[in-house]
Amino acid sequence: MFLQNFNIRRVQKSELLKVAQFIVDENYNHHQDQNPSFSSTEEVFSIFEEELAFFPKADFFSIWNFDELLGAIRVLEWDFSSILPIQKLFGINPLNCMVGEPLGKICHIGRFAIKKGNRSLSLFKTLMVCAIAPVCASKNNLAFAECDAKLLRVLNRLGIKTQIIGDSIEYLGSETIPICMTFDDLSEFYLANRALLNKITPQIENPIVHLPKSVVFNRVKDNYTSV
Repeated sequence: MFLQNFNIRRVQKSELLKVAQFIVDENYNHHQDQNPSFSSTEEVFSIFEEELAFFPKADFFSIWNFDELLGAIRVLEWDFSSILPIQKLFGINPLNCMVGEPLGKICHIGRFAIKKGNRSLSLFKTLMVCAIAPVCASKNNLAFAECDAKLLRVLNRLGIKTQIIGDSIEYLGSETIPICMTFDDLSEFYLANRALLNKITPQIENPIVHLPKSVVFNRVKDNYTSV
């Protein structure tokens, strides 16, 4: 059964640096069959600082096997003022990609990574459906992403349609392509897999305890293990 001993949940702010390191490591591991060089420390902190700024308005999902991180993906709604990665890396303004349709939300999907060696298609689908859910909330929404060329072929085989909107560049060890996705491009995949959203562990903040110490007990928070 898929992820019987694992859980999918939102990334906590305190985990952002670890997730940024995971993203860089796994990109290099997948695409160059080697660990990143020491120069990638700059890439890790660049991603960390960017995601720290996005964090208040982003949904960042992660899949864990207890303390082992297996996958991550992030989606955010653009506020029309923050500089998105697609603008920074490709010089593409999402507003220039509108084609006469009433404008809904503009979302950005990024930071997708899965631990090398994990061949679970369900894990892949779960991360993807988490990311595209906000886009599929309205027919007028759009999503932008910077997609590895190999990943792009996988997305298309799974029924996620994409529109290439610029030339590729080398980024995090692989050929990376700027893409746009509409509601129509994503809706078939979303409808077929949206039940996977029920697997997300609710985010529970550590409560502030005001009871007398004599009646307060520390206990380990239960993991959501039926994913």
